[in-house]
Amino acid sequence: MIQIRRSEERGSTRTDWLDSRHTFSFNRYYDPRYMGFRSLRVINEDRVAPGGGFPEHSHRDMEILTYVLEGSLKHQDSTGAGSTLVLGDIQRMTAGSGITHSEVNPSQTEPVHFLQIWIDPLEKDLPPSYQKTFIPEEDMWERLCVVASPDGREKSLTIHQDAVVYATALMPGQSVTHGLAPGRGAWVQVVRGEVLVNSHRLAAGDGAAIAGEEQITIECAARAEALLFDLP
Repeated sequence: MIQIRRSEERGSTRTDWLDSRHTFSFNRYYDPRYMGFRSLRVINEDRVAPGGGFPEHSHRDMEILTYVLEGSLKHQDSTGAGSTLVLGDIQRMTAGSGITHSEVNPSQTEPVHFLQIWIDPLEKDLPPSYQKTFIPEEDMWERLCVVASPDGREKSLTIHQDAVVYATALMPGQSVTHGLAPGRGAWVQVVRGEVLVNSHRLAAGDGAAIAGEEQITIECAARAEALLFDLP
């Protein structure tokens, strides 16, 4: 079974510096039909204006991934970690027993565009921690590149959940296939372009919840980039 979540149906938050689209209920946006999917709790597509950003604030008991699509994003947190992310960078922050952080656009001229992803951890009150990795574009072409996993396989980020996050980039005519183990589900989020997911057409910003399928095929309809979450 595949359930499509269209980009234009997502919730939104708009301020003078932020344009955010919410795949699932988040902050003041609430829809009881979209509270997350399995252990995947949040996918926010954020665009932050030059000089804007999220000032220091706190989280607990969440695995938070940030996937940069355009521009740069400056991260600082209470573990002492600090980094500026650019295209190809992805970071993981384990909020655990409590972490304070900020995410700001250091550019005064260019916006930053990124995905913020929350995954429920297997355990509460974990020690807060931070990790960052870089994904060369060539590693994603016509393959499912592991970007986050419970065991840090293939130099991916380590997350505290039995979930695996893949990224893929495809040209027209190319496709990738992923087998889904019994009892597991998947979410596909289209980052750019257009794809067919088991023959269902999805465009940028669209997502698809998948359950009860043995195999997932992502086929490129127009040059595309997508994330696939294999979830317990």
